[in-house]
Amino acid sequence: MAFRGPKVWLWRWRRNPLRRRADAVETWVLLAAWLLTVLAGVLAGLTTARTVEQDMARERVEWRPVVALLAEQAPGTAASGTASSDQVWAKVRWSARDGSTHTGQARVHPGSGVATPVTVWTDPQGRMVTEPATPSEARTRAGLVGGIAGACAASVPFVAGRALRRRLESRRIDQWGYEWARVGPLWGGRMRG
Repeated sequence: MAFRGPKVWLWRWRRNPLRRRADAVETWVLLAAWLLTVLAGVLAGLTTARTVEQDMARERVEWRPVVALLAEQAPGTAASGTASSDQVWAKVRWSARDGSTHTGQARVHPGSGVATPVTVWTDPQGRMVTEPATPSEARTRAGLVGGIAGACAASVPFVAGRALRRRLESRRIDQWGYEWARVGPLWGGRMRG
């Protein structure tokens, strides 16, 4: 294990006669990559979260519950005290705001008869949609989606910075090998003489 002295803060920016141009370039690449990583992640995450939350707020305003009627007998047999997880899919019919009739599939209790009322949610065009998210559910979903979007956006400059840094390091090692090949034999000759 190599001996390492005390860690010096901002050592990459200090003047050093042994520091090469490649070292300075690597320093700035590293700084730029970290700044872009943080900026991209935060901006993408906040923008995405805000957009998702606004979309869900719009859904809460525009989507409306409508009473639909069963168009056919629901499969299964009616049982008292059935849980919502015991519901089955059945065909329902409802009227939109413009008076047009729509049909679709909704979850109902097994054995429900024809014309049994069922509440479904519809969009402004009368199409069936899921129940909109509550404000707290919307915040949670927006936070999760924003976090994922931020992480994905941050990974791009992070990976690009790592690749560029690896390329600079490879180039620096090649340069060091070239310099060693040029100076090494001269230095070795002095040691023998």
